[in-house]
Amino acid sequence: MTEPAEGHRRVLYIIVCAAGPAADVGKLVTLAHQRDWDVQIIATPSALDFIDALALETQTGRPVRSQYRKPDEPRSPRADAMIVAPATYNTLNKWANGIADTYALGLLAEAPGLGIPVVALPFVNTALAARTPLQRSIGALQAEGVRVLFGPGEFEPHDPGTGGSRFDTYPWPLALEEINLLTGQAHHPQ
Repeated sequence: MTEPAEGHRRVLYIIVCAAGPAADVGKLVTLAHQRDWDVQIIATPSALDFIDALALETQTGRPVRSQYRKPDEPRSPRADAMIVAPATYNTLNKWANGIADTYALGLLAEAPGLGIPVVALPFVNTALAARTPLQRSIGALQAEGVRVLFGPGEFEPHDPGTGGSRFDTYPWPLALEEINLLTGQAHHPQ
């Protein structure tokens, strides 16, 4: 991992999927800004219905991206790290299986090969978590170096139909602390 140039802040891509906690992704942006990250929000097409894109654009100073840019549009800055949160069943399975049918999945498909640290913070219920495809996908992503925060002390699946009661306790700070550890920027209390 190279150090950012003088005056350049590290760039964190937050990839948002279509799950209830997505509406609160601004909490993660605030935490990232407090830790000197510039943030680029990448939303899956379905996630656009879950977030306030205008508020996030104001908060980050960057457009929310959900599609590949047109040739005449400026490029987003290169990511120094990525957090996928909330990571859905659909996104985790497609990503692990090499499907890159959205801009977000295209970025995620390339990240391990580019050496970009990635943390995924799922949001799934126990019925989906018990499925073999998801278990295989998490294992495949972990084998490629993706840090999936799933299990005791990390994200623990909820019973079907109860996800709405888990939005306020979704562990946004855990994802940021993990990406800071992976990038050598762990928080050291004074």
